[in-house]
Amino acid sequence: MTRSDKARLIKTVRSFTGRKIAVFGDVMLDRFVQGTVGRISPEAPVPVVHVKKETSIPGGAGNVASNLAALGAKPVLISVAGQDSARGELCNSLSERGVDVSFILPDERRPTTEKVRVIAEHQQVVRFDRESLAPLGRNTVKRCLDAFSEASRGAGGAILSDYGKGMLTASSIPSLVAQCRKRRLSVCVDPKVEHFRRYRGVTCITPNTKEAWEGMRAHPRDGQRPLEDLGRKILRALNSETVLITQGASGMTLLRRSALNSPFHIPTVAREVFDVTGAGDTVISVFTLALACGAAFEEAAVIANHAAGIVVGKLGTATASQDEIIKALEEHGN
Repeated sequence: MTRSDKARLIKTVRSFTGRKIAVFGDVMLDRFVQGTVGRISPEAPVPVVHVKKETSIPGGAGNVASNLAALGAKPVLISVAGQDSARGELCNSLSERGVDVSFILPDERRPTTEKVRVIAEHQQVVRFDRESLAPLGRNTVKRCLDAFSEASRGAGGAILSDYGKGMLTASSIPSLVAQCRKRRLSVCVDPKVEHFRRYRGVTCITPNTKEAWEGMRAHPRDGQRPLEDLGRKILRALNSETVLITQGASGMTLLRRSALNSPFHIPTVAREVFDVTGAGDTVISVFTLALACGAAFEEAAVIANHAAGIVVGKLGTATASQDEIIKALEEHGN
């Protein structure tokens, strides 16, 4: 990376401040119950966890929005939550992080999605979920689409964060993409495998390697060349502008529809990997935000790769700041 390249990327990161990004997707509350184990229950052969600490953070699309806010952007989140205490806790937590929660719509027919993890001696003992598996009602879907139309006014880009909890459906996906194309908004998707082929016409889809193979219903093959061939198939099938396949320790690969034979591979810059939780949320947040600031696809991918390298070096679901990304860019190649 040349000095002028670094200067341009750093300028892009500094322009993140104040950029409005609309995030449409499944929001949830990630709750952690932490404690110690000193004995086995006499009632059943299970450990008894003596609870020492309980914490909660926004998950799903809420983590995407939190990533954007940590970067200085102005995320507005469009989602659905139950009319319960968890919704209040979730909205308060998001607001404290700088996320606009005006468009998190209440739905009395379903609970706020919660993922509760019980952790003892730094090991997860069990997870239990509170959620509704029923699809959103037709009227609720319409309310969400109307909310997106209002919330995305003045936005520089949009993110569709699909966790398979009902926000993104066969009917809502094309409507959302059409709205973005009409407004000339970049729209990037963190896909759910079940909906993979429905994301036609998006600016970018950001699957990990496993999601890419499964989304195309193809048998996984090792090596960079087969992955690049898969990326070309995704571009043709979805008619998307780009696909960014994240590859964990192997970095990430960007393919563009306008340059099918020129894949852009970026090796990982992570020095140490402690936890990959939420790294995909960081990638799509930074990539979309960089595009909104005028970066080329390759530039956006490089910045996103540095951000991912930062968050995997932290424990738990983490975010990266502008200063951390700028420092990583400055140190790259030194």
